[in-house]
Amino acid sequence: MSALEWPHHLLTLDDWAELPETSEFHVEVVEGVLAVSPRPMSLHQLAIGCLPFVLNSQLPKNLRAVPEMEMVVESSPLTVRVPDVLVGSAEVIRANVPRIAASDVSLAIEILSEGTKRTDQVTKHFEYADAGIEHYWIIDLDAPVSMITYRLVDGDYENFGEHSGKVELEVAGAPVVLDLDVLAEDGVQKL
Repeated sequence: MSALEWPHHLLTLDDWAELPETSEFHVEVVEGVLAVSPRPMSLHQLAIGCLPFVLNSQLPKNLRAVPEMEMVVESSPLTVRVPDVLVGSAEVIRANVPRIAASDVSLAIEILSEGTKRTDQVTKHFEYADAGIEHYWIIDLDAPVSMITYRLVDGDYENFGEHSGKVELEVAGAPVVLDLDVLAEDGVQKL
């Protein structure tokens, strides 16, 4: 097991950009401090691969879904999150930027995993709301596969439903249909 070189100060965006890439860990920065968690397991990764494909086939051209893109939630102290999937401005994403501002994100999706459950359900819930991200979805791949959808209302997230099976939703005014059961299977093969 290798170790990351641990900085001895609060990270700036320049410090964050200079850190070496790692495929061993999931790394984010929260209020200037590195936050490291284990890489997700295989079903989680299948769902991350499937979701952008399904969403992009239904979203309008001005929005695109991408997996695991860095998102600057707060610049000082620096908080950079890496949602499992985000839907953001197609113009910004097509510009091939290394990270996206939360203000350019319409939807953040987190898929629960053992190492990040509390962070996804509590911490990111408040961070994403404070950053003004209109939609936040949390998917649980444990049987039966389910999803809680939140929408920003007056600066706070309101629960807009708990779903399982096939669900029809809206992202920034665009209708999308998801079959949640497919996410825990070999999703793309069944679409």
